[in-house]
Amino acid sequence: MTTCGMDTADFRRRGKEMVDYIADYLENIEQRDVYPDVQPGYLRSLIPNKAPEEPDAYEDVIRDIERVIMPGVTHWHSPYFYAYFPTASSYPSMLADMLCTGIGCIGFSWAASPACTELETVMLDWLGKMLHLPDDFLAEATGQGGGVIQSTASEATLVALLAARSRIVRKIQEDDPDRQELDIISRLVAYSSDQAHSSVERAGLIAGVRMKKVPADKTFAVRGETFSAMLKEDKEAGLIPFYFCATLGTTPSCAFDCITELGPICNAENIWMHIDAAYAGSAFICPEFRPLLNGVEFADSFNFNPHKWLLVNFDCSAMWVKKRADIIGAFKMDPLYLKHDHQESGLVTDYRHWQIPLGRRFRSLKMWFVFRLYGLKGLQAYIRKHVGLAKEFERRVREDQRFEISADVVLGLVCFRLKGSDETNKTLLKRINEARKIHLVPCQLAGSFVLRFAICARTTESRHIQEAWSHISEIASKVLQDLPN
Repeated sequence: MTTCGMDTADFRRRGKEMVDYIADYLENIEQRDVYPDVQPGYLRSLIPNKAPEEPDAYEDVIRDIERVIMPGVTHWHSPYFYAYFPTASSYPSMLADMLCTGIGCIGFSWAASPACTELETVMLDWLGKMLHLPDDFLAEATGQGGGVIQSTASEATLVALLAARSRIVRKIQEDDPDRQELDIISRLVAYSSDQAHSSVERAGLIAGVRMKKVPADKTFAVRGETFSAMLKEDKEAGLIPFYFCATLGTTPSCAFDCITELGPICNAENIWMHIDAAYAGSAFICPEFRPLLNGVEFADSFNFNPHKWLLVNFDCSAMWVKKRADIIGAFKMDPLYLKHDHQESGLVTDYRHWQIPLGRRFRSLKMWFVFRLYGLKGLQAYIRKHVGLAKEFERRVREDQRFEISADVVLGLVCFRLKGSDETNKTLLKRINEARKIHLVPCQLAGSFVLRFAICARTTESRHIQEAWSHISEIASKVLQDLPN
């Protein structure tokens, strides 16, 4: 019978080979078509319909990466990938992820692996200081707040919403002990911008509370006056406003809700304000972009994804709360098998009370490696380079009279379109993506179909922007030639 799995000697050899394979993949990624040319279901016919009875040879598995997997991969780290928002990647983070996997601890409590918990607490304080967050959000400052790594911004939004729901129900029942929880929840209403990510609306669906969308202004931002009018109307109708998710850097256009106006309203109305800065938050480590975060002092919670734009590989979504008791109050469960001697000391954090799943990986290792091996100045330079590349693309669009810019270019996203009909722009996007040289996705802004161009890959340079623009311009010429006279 063939030997199963691999021993330590095999792992040493194959591990080094895999590092070489990954390095070669990333070094040569721009030679691959950025978007796959496959149809749904392509993979099933390429592999057997059941697992092997006897172990396969390792060499056969490795050969199948190129035969089976790579034809169906969208290459997010290609310098020709301009869709969605970036997903971060760096060699230090990959090495840290290897170590995380090797240690393999499940850090649901301090006792389950003290280093896993304590490094996370310190890394969130490090990152909070890079962002100049108010001391209320730092664990070392007051002991009342602190940070936690969630899987995604979607999860952070849901955790904040559930904590806000728990807090308002508890407060109302303290004032009126006879009030039934179901009656309270049926009257709760949460809010977000009509430009907010769909995950915010989904959080309301999961939490079982109604979610209302606040209309954004012509810059695609929510303003205080509009929000106040909605609150007044809803309160008069007997509803209980309890949560507002403000967005800094919306998915369609990277717009910024006016949190300096919205925050005081939320505080005065006892509404939990959560700030979702999933993409844009990384830029706030740069002094020139930090004013975009002014007003965070009014928030109850704040979240952004280092795994988008701060060179920390997925998954790593940083979330801070002013009052950890609000989060713990919503999620705390303490069965005997999870109790430990130190949990009542006040000196430890059990992160299982800060999140939806029980288990958690040693993700703070990735932050530790990246922050130390890049330094704050290196991280700032990386952000500034991407913003500069976006500005370069914006200039090229503005120089071509056939095109128009559809939203302010603040960070690394450019929203643009051909002047003319939505159908013309849909045709342009379709042909761009069918050519598979670059990859873009669209959005809807002010009722128009718009193309998004996001600077994504760590290796993107000015020459890639020039090539992308030449490609777009050439296809646009053909699209316009094909229009009926």
